[in-house]
Amino acid sequence: MNPFDPLREQLASAAAAFGAGLIDDVEMAMKTDVEIFPVCHHSPASGLAMVRRLREKQPKVIYLELCEDLRPVLDELRNCRLPVSLQAFATELDGFPREWAPLSVIAPITESSAEYQAIAYALDTPGVEIVLVDRSVDHVFQWEPRTEAADVGIEIGDLRPSFAALEEHLLHHGKVRHWSEWWDQYVEQPLSGADYETYRQVMVLIGSLFRRLKPTGNEVDEDRERYMWTRMREHLAATGADPADCLYVCGAFHAASPVMDEHLDISPRTATTWLYGLIPSSHSAIEQQFGLAPGSVSIAAATWDKALKRHGLASFQLGGKRKGKAPAPAETQGLHAFLTQPPQLDGFDEAELLGWCVDIVRLARRNGYLSSTADAIAIYETSILLAGMRNRKRPTPYDFQDAAITCIEKDVVPGRRDVKRLVEILLGGDKVGQVGYDSLPPLARDVLDRLQPLGLDLEKRTIQRALIDLDANPELEPCSHLLWILRRLLPDDAVRPIMGSRRLGERSHQESWDLAIGRNQRSIIELGYEGVTIEQVLEQRLRRAVWDAKATASVALDAVEDSILYLGNRRLTDELGARAVELLAGERSVDDAPEVLRRIRRLLAHYRATEPELPEWAKSFVTTGYAHYCTLLPTAFVEEETGVRQVGAMLGFLFTMEGLALSLGCDRAQLELAVQQSHPEAPAKVALLWTARYQLGLLTMAGLRELVGDLLDNPLVVPAVPQYVSGFVQALDSAAGLTPFVVEVLSRAFGQLPDEILLPWLPKLISTLRAQAPELVPMLVREAERTFPARLPEVDSFTPPWLAKPGRKKRAAAPSAGPVGELLVVYPSTGAAVGELLGCAPVSGGPEVGALLAAHPETAAALAEVLAG
Repeated sequence: MNPFDPLREQLASAAAAFGAGLIDDVEMAMKTDVEIFPVCHHSPASGLAMVRRLREKQPKVIYLELCEDLRPVLDELRNCRLPVSLQAFATELDGFPREWAPLSVIAPITESSAEYQAIAYALDTPGVEIVLVDRSVDHVFQWEPRTEAADVGIEIGDLRPSFAALEEHLLHHGKVRHWSEWWDQYVEQPLSGADYETYRQVMVLIGSLFRRLKPTGNEVDEDRERYMWTRMREHLAATGADPADCLYVCGAFHAASPVMDEHLDISPRTATTWLYGLIPSSHSAIEQQFGLAPGSVSIAAATWDKALKRHGLASFQLGGKRKGKAPAPAETQGLHAFLTQPPQLDGFDEAELLGWCVDIVRLARRNGYLSSTADAIAIYETSILLAGMRNRKRPTPYDFQDAAITCIEKDVVPGRRDVKRLVEILLGGDKVGQVGYDSLPPLARDVLDRLQPLGLDLEKRTIQRALIDLDANPELEPCSHLLWILRRLLPDDAVRPIMGSRRLGERSHQESWDLAIGRNQRSIIELGYEGVTIEQVLEQRLRRAVWDAKATASVALDAVEDSILYLGNRRLTDELGARAVELLAGERSVDDAPEVLRRIRRLLAHYRATEPELPEWAKSFVTTGYAHYCTLLPTAFVEEETGVRQVGAMLGFLFTMEGLALSLGCDRAQLELAVQQSHPEAPAKVALLWTARYQLGLLTMAGLRELVGDLLDNPLVVPAVPQYVSGFVQALDSAAGLTPFVVEVLSRAFGQLPDEILLPWLPKLISTLRAQAPELVPMLVREAERTFPARLPEVDSFTPPWLAKPGRKKRAAAPSAGPVGELLVVYPSTGAAVGELLGCAPVSGGPEVGALLAAHPETAAALAEVLAG
């Protein structure tokens, strides 16, 4: 006895049992009381079989595998141009993890799908009811594992092997590149002309095969099937409908279910509020959503149109039926004959292939390719050659695509589209759907209505130019305002300003816009799921942004600015501002200090220009920020994680807001103490500390010059001079008066250091300034322009202002003024300005100024030291 005979018998028995199981599944599906119609989504063969069956059976009830709570949306398909997607959307969750928000379910519909044919038949045929029996959208997410993301696309009737080895085997032996091509060659084409019973049996057989080869368990799928059969039995019991008059449309995978007679106890829905609607879709979006090969849905649409003409079928469409001849009944074949005999494929269509070849050459020339008639001939012959190599009687669209790429594609694509994309366009293109006005959510309709004064057809998919003269046509101001809000909420290419701006303190007199609202209809529709008006959506988003767990003070200030620009709601602005104060007080890092400084400056300038006084939240923000940054300043100076830009912004806040903060009750001693407690080691931060001490009066200009001189004289420190310069430049944000000093530092370095030292660190200086202070460098350039001579002949006689010693004219001074009197004589205009600021008559050296200086000798001495420098 052969030792392998037992194993051979065991494997043969297992194979026989596996094959018998497939046939049992087919037999069971054929015997159900409610007729099962197995489908594959976007399959022309399924669509053709559905059209034939609906005309023959004329069912009274159609059960459809689709989320049951999407039923009201089906009626809105009348106002749409396919493809579109049914969508359920939820932002406020109750019963689901918060991090899942927003939740969305999208179910695309195309004209060639069997589901759409069933929907169109049911909605346009009196006395026919369509019932959606799949899980509700809420149950879809109830059944999702809590660890997974929650953006789900429902693929109706998907049929693809989940066993990777099987798919690879089929693609290899079928001599095709991807699953879509295999399905078209070995399922679509043979089944397009098959009789109904053969179609049903083949689809259930394929579904059973993939089901049995699925590597993971079918528990979730079986629960879905129990759900659907439970809903069908409930409907039959409630309505008394005859099962013989019903048709159950589901994916072929579910048609081979072993749980048809089992009941499921359906749990209640959560308290989450779901919004339902339609959004535009496209062939490419469907392909991307469900992992189909690029161009496969467009090819399926072209195959559908061609098959309708070839078989004389009239498809169903909402609003009417296509004209067509009565379909001739297909010859009965049966599952056994279908599997054992070669399929009766269409013969070689020479006219079709010639048309393709001529059209692709014409399209390629329009897109920059140097194609000619010779290329058309080459594509024709290559298509036939490839089909023969792949054992095909006629070239398929995929053979033609490969041939066109081989004969036309060059090393460089001359335009935006390659030949593969051109073939997809030729065979059907990326058809994009559209939702009609009547089926749009209230927000989208409101947007279109409010933009009507522009006189544009915004439902078109082309880009349209809107010209708005607000001085000549002030009635267009609301349209301009709405466009700026849309600019804030929609993608960049939907609403794009060409001329005009919207900033605090600015008003545009003329505006020009490029509008592609029709092309971005989906984005506007999704805004409609968040609110009734565009202003409500923006308000909700601003609130959500500032109360997010990752919100920062800069984010809140940005929201405050948006609320002023777009909403004009003082209550909301104050609420967002109060939140900004709260976030600033709770921050433990200063990473956003530059943004905080930039935004609060802009907001304070706006309020000072438009309001009699600052709002309370702004006052609180300044006092809180002053105390907050004073507290964090010593730590920020020494932490390596905190950059010089952040420390410079902190000092900018403290010194530029100091006057306001002190008037609101802050204590300057807190800042002085913070600076004295700071002991940085990084060169840039050391320079910042020096400037801070200078601004506080703890360091004189002479002392600052001496420190810089020591830097330039120390060869060990010279390589770090660019970092010191970076720190000085950062200080200009809070002390613009130091700009001449920074120019002096750079000039001294260039004049004092030898080339062997200067040249190595010059690139480092440039890169440091570009990286750390790009917006402050122009201040240095302007100051240098004022300081240095403008003409070359003047350079030789030029003396830098920090080296020049102005001559002093001796004049009699007031006895009470002492040496200050001499100073006022030398600088009369300065003395007059100081006296005027201090409340005295602007008479240089007069008795009023003399009395004032005598009463305040410290101030006079300090001023004299600065000016004598």
